[in-house]
Amino acid sequence: MTASDRKIADNELFIEREFDAPVELVFRIWEDRDHAIRWWGPEKFTTTELEIDFRPGGKWCATMLSKAYGVSQMGGEYREIIKNQKIVFTFAWTHESGFDMDTIVTVIFTENNGKTLQTFHQTPFSSVKVRDSHVGGWNSFINDEQIYAENLALAQTKGLPL
Repeated sequence: MTASDRKIADNELFIEREFDAPVELVFRIWEDRDHAIRWWGPEKFTTTELEIDFRPGGKWCATMLSKAYGVSQMGGEYREIIKNQKIVFTFAWTHESGFDMDTIVTVIFTENNGKTLQTFHQTPFSSVKVRDSHVGGWNSFINDEQIYAENLALAQTKGLPL
């Protein structure tokens, strides 16, 4: 099911993106902390700390810094991982953000002729306003992820180590 095929509820966020990179590589940059810290977070944010215990029941936490927003901290727990196919984790701000609930993020990876279709779904949000406050950040986050993944894929085609 694609974003255009489904009606999005007021309490959910759905982003679909195609990467010019193989699914194994896109999945790997989520599971490997040394890769993830290089792209994790929206544009104009620097991830200063990232801890990943990439297994169901494992915890993750991140600290990001930006000139506009200062320090942002978040974390959660991995609920489900199917290699090269799916990651489900909880997401919560761990600083005073004004957001009042934890959410569940589901990321699906689908191979399509050597490219990856990634769908990102987050729910539930307490209001449309809270949901909409996340749209720009997650799109920007996925922009950084896409640039990183596609640059790695290009390096891989040139035989460079990843």
